[in-house]
Amino acid sequence: MNSFGIRFRFTTFGESHGKAIGCVVDGVPAGLKIDEDFIQSELDRRRPGKNRFATARKEEDRVEILSGVFEGRATGTPIAMVIFNKDQKSKDYSNIKDIFRPGHADFTYFHKYGLRDYRGGGRSSARETAARVAAGAIAKLLLREFDIEIKAGIFEIDRIRAKRIDFEYAKNSEIFALDRDIEKKQKEAILNAKNEHDSVGGVVLVKAFNVPIGLGEPIYYKLDAMLSQAFMSINAAKAVEIGNGCESSRIKGSQNNDEISKNGFLSNNSGGILGGISNGEPIEVKVYFKPTPSIFKKQKTIDMNSNEVEFELKGRHDPCVAIRGSVVCEAMMAIVLSDMLLLNATSKIESLKKIYKN
Repeated sequence: MNSFGIRFRFTTFGESHGKAIGCVVDGVPAGLKIDEDFIQSELDRRRPGKNRFATARKEEDRVEILSGVFEGRATGTPIAMVIFNKDQKSKDYSNIKDIFRPGHADFTYFHKYGLRDYRGGGRSSARETAARVAAGAIAKLLLREFDIEIKAGIFEIDRIRAKRIDFEYAKNSEIFALDRDIEKKQKEAILNAKNEHDSVGGVVLVKAFNVPIGLGEPIYYKLDAMLSQAFMSINAAKAVEIGNGCESSRIKGSQNNDEISKNGFLSNNSGGILGGISNGEPIEVKVYFKPTPSIFKKQKTIDMNSNEVEFELKGRHDPCVAIRGSVVCEAMMAIVLSDMLLLNATSKIESLKKIYKN
């Protein structure tokens, strides 16, 4: 499937080395102010080639809005956006035309479809996530109308974990580091792996603030379930933790339960979600990314005829995909919350009467 969401729904298209990538966003309420500069600024945050901690591929990622916006406001019709690819080097992939790269989707795409676009992974490339960020920017503009804010940053790199969280600092960090005291060590881990022609994994912390109570559609469209689906659909994401996550399986209920006072919850072990519905506390999620599978070490694999071969990868790749992945996590969080916000608008008869009785 290439689409996500129910009321706020987006579809992406394009390949890593194709002419362009893009998305169509449907369900955007008419009249929403569409800030094109903001959309571009979000893409600039994810853009490759900015520093030595990302792929050297140079893409401006200039977004063009093709439809759904008139005089700066959403018309209520589908918003189509396109980003033209400018810096493909398809020849870098000629040596893997007939072989399957370990850790990539080459093997599974070929066996599913009987063919594959070997140029940078085609549709399975993380290049597709630029379109998600564009769609996520529209979602953020919608959430902004309700004072809902989403922040993210790098929590852990190569087992070097943040001890304090500073989202404001992460905004200006080259690697979106949340803890300035360990940023240098995290950077060193990335560069050491890069110099060794290898890669490292990482963990992204993403939080949503000022989320109203009631977002989430039980039982099969729970907020936590759809957040998990959204994050796990991002390239290289391998695990998701909401609130206490795995730790909640290791402690007692008396430790994990969030007690409640007349002033609100006394803790947030639930990560802001109870029974699949937001409880008014900040929504807190950690997304775990595997090491970038594109490494420059000699590796063993097989070709399309099942012959065992050795190969060395060429091209330009991120030494730590989690870094730019943090921007994508923000986008997917915004998309899920926007969808849930619109779905929740019709959950009570009183809400409908406010619209149709006037």
